[in-house]
Amino acid sequence: MKGLNLTWGLLVLLLLWTFSAVTDAAGAERGGRSQRRGGGGGGSSGGSEKRRRFHRIQHGQCSYTFILPELDGCQGGGSPPQTEQYGGPRGGTSVVQRDSPPVDGEWSAQKLQHLESTMENNTQWLHKLENFIQRSMRRDVANIQSHVVHNQTATMLEIGTNLLTHTAEQTRKLNVVEAKVLNHTSRIEIQLLENSLSTNKLEKELLLQTSEISQLRDKNSRLESKVQMLESQQRGELEDMRVEKNRLQSVVRNQMAAIEALERQLRVASSNNSALQRQQAQLMDTTGSPPRTQMWRDCADVYKAGHSVSGLYHIYMGNRTEPVYCDMETSGGGWTVFQQRFNGSVDFQRSWREYKLGFGDVSGEHWLGNEVLHLMTSQAQYSLRVELKDWEGNTAHSQYDRFTLTSERQQYRLYLRGYSGTAGRQSSLTTHGTAFSTRDQDNDNCDHCKCALMLTGGWWFDACGFSNLNGIYYTVGHNIRKLNGIKWHHFRGPSYSLRSTSMMVRPYDF
Repeated sequence: MKGLNLTWGLLVLLLLWTFSAVTDAAGAERGGRSQRRGGGGGGSSGGSEKRRRFHRIQHGQCSYTFILPELDGCQGGGSPPQTEQYGGPRGGTSVVQRDSPPVDGEWSAQKLQHLESTMENNTQWLHKLENFIQRSMRRDVANIQSHVVHNQTATMLEIGTNLLTHTAEQTRKLNVVEAKVLNHTSRIEIQLLENSLSTNKLEKELLLQTSEISQLRDKNSRLESKVQMLESQQRGELEDMRVEKNRLQSVVRNQMAAIEALERQLRVASSNNSALQRQQAQLMDTTGSPPRTQMWRDCADVYKAGHSVSGLYHIYMGNRTEPVYCDMETSGGGWTVFQQRFNGSVDFQRSWREYKLGFGDVSGEHWLGNEVLHLMTSQAQYSLRVELKDWEGNTAHSQYDRFTLTSERQQYRLYLRGYSGTAGRQSSLTTHGTAFSTRDQDNDNCDHCKCALMLTGGWWFDACGFSNLNGIYYTVGHNIRKLNGIKWHHFRGPSYSLRSTSMMVRPYDF
């Protein structure tokens, strides 16, 4: 577009130059006339007319300056006229070379011919200028195009290099991101695989547990049916047992009544026997002492004398005879019984004196007496045995190898050694010299209480300790949670009242 604008500018300049040449020719003609009219006096003006003409054209940012040819300066012996050089008429004479002014008609023809030659000359100049411009434009355009192509190629190479560098950097970043994505994807796939394996494992375990639960449910249903059947059978058996129990209770009541009647009869017979024994003793006192063979110290002597049947015997103690009950069956026999309880027929809520002398029926429930017991065990080393029985028919015993009972002055203190037996792994009876206490004489080791009043009976109370075989007798069904009953702690606990007890002694060397 820029080259086209330049071509149009040059064409405009050529047109202006042609117009200027025509104008100059007309001016020269008018000058010749003036010379001819003035008679050759125009030398100075001719010099001013011969000065060169400069034309400058401004087209956009470019300016062009041209020197236009001077036609009226070509005279005399100079170079041949331009018309002749550029194909003008050779035979005719130039207008500017003529000395005399031509005729008006001839001058007009010459003027016209001069204008035509000038136009031809200008046309030739225009062709030359156009050819020159075209050649120059081709070289400039070629140079411009080569330079532009080189610059554009360099720019494109630089842009391509930058794009390649940027592309390589982006490719590297994309590779890094792709590697990270692949690593993350692989980790996610591994986790998914592990989760899938865990899920499969859990599903298998769940199926196993479900099957086990089903099996257990089936077993449970079968067991429930068996339990219901057993419960129905047990209810029937319990009903039968209840009926049998009521029948047995009625039988036991009848037997208890019969036993009580027999005991009354026995007590009557015993009282009669005691009366007979007293009469016999009175007779012996009046007639003299019996023979030594009949004076037994205890039931061990009776056993050694050949009497192996348990029952009532008389021993000689303190210059008088005492009726005692001898147990010839328990653990080899020879035991002298000094305490016995089995039906609650005797009240053991007694005074100090009564426990000293003894009370009750020797053949039934009784306490032999602390004084007699002291005199008997003072003769030699004695052992103590305690027999126990609960309301469920269970029996137990406690045995002590050494048994000593002091005198009344020492409050009938009890000393024991060498425990063994089945009524507990340790003794429920205090063994280190505990004094005897009754309701009217408190000798226990409890500072703010009286054990004989709270727990009833006379006993070797330490601090209301673990045993009391002389408490209140409670019948079956009423013997639970009774702290003042007949208790032996290490056999049935502190609040269970026993059914029967007996305490007996015999020599250690029996």
